[in-house]
Amino acid sequence: MEMLNRIKRAWNVLTRPSLSANDEELLTWLGIDTRDRQLISEVTYYTCMKMLSETIGKMPIKYYQDTEQGRIRADPDEVTRLLTVRPNPIMTPTTLWTAVEMNCQHYGNGYVWIRGGLEKNGSYGGDYKIKDLWLMQSCYVTVLMDDSGVFGNKGKIYYQYTDPEDGELYIFQSEEVMHFKTWYSLDGITGEPVRKILKDTVGGALESQRFMNKLYEQGLTASMAMQYTGDLDDDRVKRLKRKFADKLSGPENAGKVIPVPLGLTLTPLKMSLTDAQFFELKKYSALQIAGAFGIKPNQINNYEKSSYANSETQQLAFLVDTMAYRLKMYEEEINYKMLTLKKQADGYFYKFNERAILRTDSKTKMENLAKAVNNGIYTLNEAREYEDKPAKPGGDILMVNGNYIPAIQVGQQYKGGEGDGSD
Repeated sequence: MEMLNRIKRAWNVLTRPSLSANDEELLTWLGIDTRDRQLISEVTYYTCMKMLSETIGKMPIKYYQDTEQGRIRADPDEVTRLLTVRPNPIMTPTTLWTAVEMNCQHYGNGYVWIRGGLEKNGSYGGDYKIKDLWLMQSCYVTVLMDDSGVFGNKGKIYYQYTDPEDGELYIFQSEEVMHFKTWYSLDGITGEPVRKILKDTVGGALESQRFMNKLYEQGLTASMAMQYTGDLDDDRVKRLKRKFADKLSGPENAGKVIPVPLGLTLTPLKMSLTDAQFFELKKYSALQIAGAFGIKPNQINNYEKSSYANSETQQLAFLVDTMAYRLKMYEEEINYKMLTLKKQADGYFYKFNERAILRTDSKTKMENLAKAVNNGIYTLNEAREYEDKPAKPGGDILMVNGNYIPAIQVGQQYKGGEGDGSD
């Protein structure tokens, strides 16, 4: 693969002074076909894509191991560094996972190329090592099922990547590509984008936005019917229309008074957005689009039936109803493709830290930590770690209330001592 060219294209995009959602090169690098960029300009669609992509990007990946003593934080290795520190020389994990989710939602599938190779170990061969991780633009990837054994493995999945620069084709095995998809998959192999289901709804929302933009350009003035006496040729009619259109349309002409010649009458063609229920229909379309993505009303700035406490509940519902599925799907693919069979057998696994999007206010957080420490759920040092404080000597001991006793011993404290019954 022309890795050098790809790195140059990505570097040119990422090092710009400013980035825009309408930047054609940025959209192309992220894998979003510029022919579909009109969808990105629809505010509800854009907001839903932004919410889902940023949510994946903001949650750090943690490395754990299941042991006989329970789950513990595992010591990081080179693969962990790729997932949590730097997947490749020009991307952060936040950038990579955000772009993958954006491709996944817009195209139905997101792909990450696992670039690896043999690393010499002495003079007798070497060990396979993962070198870096790269985003594959979804619009240039085709999933192939080898039904007849053309590549030597009948029934195996391969990924064909078409380089956008020179058109050269590359074939990757399933183990070399992490494949993430949406929930909408009829064959279980590839996903379908939400925009395919909501094509008419998103299209209607775009048309309503264009209508409002046109109305603002006209200075919020309605069209007019021009009545005149006599007979004018087409050329004079066009000049007359252009003359009054220039003087009456546009924000700069709002509220102006202009003279009208005798025999000429301008009659506004009134239109009422209220009578047409324009804003109600626009709001309804926005809720439909957000609902299809699993986005809650308050996340698209609809607070009609929300309060502060209700918004916090909706955030928790967003994690459970929408993100829990996506996080589980990401974790399953990462653990299968990034861990060796021995690592998996030894209980190692990666997990997104969903608590990153469930931050509460300081008072509630401290109360919860205090309850956890007092009831023996957290040690003092574990609670301090949540507050980014260093560990202290003696802080690794669980503490509980001394008045507590096991349930099977309840009542025994009231029994007298054994013997003849004397004091």
